[in-house]
Order: sequence, then C-alpha cells, then structure tokens
Amino acid sequence: MKRFILFALIVFISHNLFSQENNQIKNRDSYIYCEILGTQKLLSNKVAVTVDFGQNTRFGEDTRLRDETGKVIIFNSMVDAMNWMGGQGWEFIQAYVVTSQNQNVYHWLLKLDIKYLSPEELSEVKAMFKTKRNIAKDVAE
Repeated sequence: MKRFILFALIVFISHNLFSQENNQIKNRDSYIYCEILGTQKLLSNKVAVTVDFGQNTRFGEDTRLRDETGKVIIFNSMVDAMNWMGGQGWEFIQAYVVTSQNQNVYHWLLKLDIKYLSPEELSEVKAMFKTKRNIAKDVAE
C-alpha cells in the first residue's frame, strides 16, 4: 500500500512539473520582438528610424519604417516613433543608447503579443517590416 501511495505521489508531482513547463513554453512563444534604432537626421530635428525585425537584409539596405504605400515614415523623435508603434500594439521593453562617431544611436526593444491576432492580422504585422527590396519584389509578383 505504501508503494502505491508513493507511486501515485510521484506521478502527481511529475504531471504538475510537466504542465508548468508546457505553460511556460506557450507563454514564451506568444510574442514577436523587434528593435527600433533612431539616428538624428543631418541638419534636422527629425529622427530616422530603422527596424530590426530579424529580417534578412543586405549590407546597407534601407530598413526604415514605411506606410502602406511604401513611403518612408519620418518621426519627430523616438517617443513619436514609440507612440506610432504603440498604436500598432507594440509594448516597450528596454532602451539604451550607443554613441558612434559622435552620434547617438537610440535602441528601443519592443514586443507584440500575438496570441490574440488572427493569421491575417499576423501577416499584416509582418508586412509592416518589409524592406525597400521586399516591396519591389512584391510589386513585381
């Protein structure tokens, strides 16, 4: 009888551990992450914002945010860019600044909770981050 109780206890404990691990994996997989990088435009107060969505890019490729027509979106500041991204559902995670050649480059990390998005909405979000090369490729198709 003691063996049966011990066996039942071990099965119960291991089942709970497995369930917690599955929940952690499900929660971890429900976000898309991106990094927006802002640099001051030459002779202007505006900020040029590029996006690192993890997309495959070539050296020197233009990865600035674009509207639905393919026109580059110019922001007044990084906060303006974050307000726009927040309106798209993105949440702020962390920010840091790297100074390169006497110019500050602002790095803001963001996440988007995708568990409530439909497949169509998810593809629309991913389409927001098309580069100039990808937009030309879609037009050709």
